[in-house]
Amino acid sequence: MEKSYKNCQSCGMPMKKDPLGGGSNVDGTRSAMYCSHCYENGKFKKEDITAEQMQTFVKEKLKSMGFPGFLAGWFSKGIPKLERWKK
Repeated sequence: MEKSYKNCQSCGMPMKKDPLGGGSNVDGTRSAMYCSHCYENGKFKKEDITAEQMQTFVKEKLKSMGFPGFLAGWFSKGIPKLERWKK
């Protein structure tokens, strides 16, 4: 069985905030590792994005949702350490 994560291992979003309860695997089951914004049918929606680009994307998204800049930066700073970005 797939390990469950508290946060998406691609963008860092809390999994409990995912409206769909996680991304989807090829077989249609829910991913316990990636959120529905990042992962669908066993593939990343943004396949060629780098960890740094994801950080910028998440930071801008949070700011557009009304988070102060310093908080958006704090929430996105751990992104390169997530499973997806580990080489």
